Amino acid sequence: MSDDRTVDERTATDRTADDRIFPARTFPARSFPVWAPGAERVDLVVTGRDPLPLTRGDGGWWRLAEPLTASPEPLDYAFSVDGSDPRPDPRSLRQPNGVHAPGREFDPGAYAWGDTAWRGRDLTGAVIYELHLGTFTPEGTLDAAAGRLDHLVDLGVEAIELLPVNAFNGTHNWGYDGVLWYAVHEPYGGPEAYQRFVDACHARGVAVIQDVVYNHLGPSGNYLPVFGPYLGDAHSTWGASVNLDGPQSDEVRRYILDNVRYWLDDLHVDGLRLDAVHALHDSRAEHILEAMAREAAAVAERTGRPATLIAESDLNDPKLIRSRAHHGYGLDAQWDDDVHHALHANLTGEVTGYYADFGEPAALVKVFERGFFHDGTWSSFRERHHGRPLDADIPFTRLVAFSQDHDQIGNRAAGDRLTATLGAGSLGVAAALTLLGPFTPMLFMGEEWGATTPWQFFTSHPEKELGEATARGRIAEFARMGWDPETVPDPQDPQTFQRSKLDWSEPEQPDHARLLDWYRTLTALRRDIPALTPATEVSFDDGVFAFTRGGLRVEAALSGSGLPRDAADGEVVASFADAVRVTRVSF
Repeated sequence: MSDDRTVDERTATDRTADDRIFPARTFPARSFPVWAPGAERVDLVVTGRDPLPLTRGDGGWWRLAEPLTASPEPLDYAFSVDGSDPRPDPRSLRQPNGVHAPGREFDPGAYAWGDTAWRGRDLTGAVIYELHLGTFTPEGTLDAAAGRLDHLVDLGVEAIELLPVNAFNGTHNWGYDGVLWYAVHEPYGGPEAYQRFVDACHARGVAVIQDVVYNHLGPSGNYLPVFGPYLGDAHSTWGASVNLDGPQSDEVRRYILDNVRYWLDDLHVDGLRLDAVHALHDSRAEHILEAMAREAAAVAERTGRPATLIAESDLNDPKLIRSRAHHGYGLDAQWDDDVHHALHANLTGEVTGYYADFGEPAALVKVFERGFFHDGTWSSFRERHHGRPLDADIPFTRLVAFSQDHDQIGNRAAGDRLTATLGAGSLGVAAALTLLGPFTPMLFMGEEWGATTPWQFFTSHPEKELGEATARGRIAEFARMGWDPETVPDPQDPQTFQRSKLDWSEPEQPDHARLLDWYRTLTALRRDIPALTPATEVSFDDGVFAFTRGGLRVEAALSGSGLPRDAADGEVVASFADAVRVTRVSF
């Protein structure tokens, strides 16, 4: 009898519960499984004990022949492969002493969750708030972030998107240099604090989206190659890609899919933001993204809670968010940089680099009408045609839009926000078009009050050579955008990190408070608009960009001021300076 299931489906279902190696089952059973297919010998090294040899099993998996007997307290442990220095478990759930040290056992099932009544929500169409834990609060911890939930709930936030929290070397970092994908960075509070944070969010009716990075690993502390062929032959600007389709890639893919399940199931996360999926090199019949969608669907079916997958992609390819039944990957949403670029270029007048094609108001009209600007059109930045049209049956809520985000601020030479170049009126325009537009809106922490603190690129590599190389590479990155290298702050300077922390005294100041109130007004108005409602009557005339959506007519002066006094027929329900007006009109 033939078996037409995918390899990933067979790998997931054909093992017994003990053999499946899902990380939550490694404690307290204490058989310490690890995949090391090319090893001749693997030893378990428990702190304070003599090394113990593991026994080789099927598929390159090793484990203790008999579970280790020890006290119920978590043990610190690592693995030695063929006599090498002990290295952390690739599936370590906690690294209290950094990514080079032994991991510590952690049982995610021991936490007493308080969110049993939480049924989740469809995150497409929700107001998303992107934040970086290290700079969101002075303390830079999960518990401190939970202490700011009142602010976010009052703002109208429906989902919080955390930048990556997986363990990386050093104390502070954007998070994209992670090397242990299952462990929560200890300075943030570790995995128990993460559970408390998710629980606190759910208690306030706020969903949690976790940004995860499966396309590369950081430059320091990546010991996966010691254990097996986790990395492939392809390379990106961030280093070697992950082995998704080469020899022995079945278990590498399982490593990723189990991680998807760990966040969504064990840690109760509501969705994942998948970093730079265009850098996932996979030629297999079932792409890893489709496999992730299948994994998320299985979690949703088991838990009764939606499990949302959002891709970061610059491909402008509807295949990502097309259903699996229609030969797509089945992801729920993707970021839409074209909306950002059209907003940014038209509000700031900046048309260098990748903004070059977006400087005319027609670009803004097109993204509101068609979703993508580059839908098979010529991209001057890429020097080729790019993208394809969005499918007619895909609603714009499947596109995440923003006027600012961590990349579009942090990857500027000085990490300057829109507040550095735009006045209050233009900031109000950016807010209105983002929050009342037809897309799923995302805000970047602090933009709601017009934060004046920059958000710069910061690292804390302990290795001097790596830190210097990072700084040099950062300067080289900006050559194509025409930015002055002298304005690029040193990522390794601790002050670069400190400057990037939000100033929570600002929301109390009159000008900042006025903008914050405008954001609250807009989120309240958005709740009255059915999520799937498209933008109609999109136009640009005499400096005013306008559209109608859900009985509201939005008029915005792209210059940030000078909105004509004559309003559309209907009741004016909100306005900001003389830049934005929202009128209730009949359908």
